[in-house]
Amino acid sequence: QVQLVESGGGLVQPGGSLRLSCAASGFPFSSYVMSWYRQAPGKERELVATISNRGVLRSYAEPVKGRFTISRDNAKNTVYLQMNSLKPEDTAVYYCNPKRNYNEGPSDYWGQGTQVTVSS
Repeated sequence: QVQLVESGGGLVQPGGSLRLSCAASGFPFSSYVMSWYRQAPGKERELVATISNRGVLRSYAEPVKGRFTISRDNAKNTVYLQMNSLKPEDTAVYYCNPKRNYNEGPSDYWGQGTQVTVSS
């Protein structure tokens, strides 16, 4: 079955950096588009970044453009999110999500997420 294991979150000061990882299994990873989503307390889950199956296409939500970078390693079935210049408003639980097509909504497959807290 599909398994998604996010890791790399933690507590970081404003301006700091974190690198999130998502290890995937149970599906042909290199055939799937991968996205990162986040959900802050009291808010709906929102799309953060998307990468095409071979990494050629990447897109970002406006609030994170220029600060976050999504990447993937198909040999390791892993997708990453490098987060720099973190702000308190980046505080959320971060999730990865696989989907078949680049512009479609999220699939029903979610991991447990990883908590990112940006605070001084």
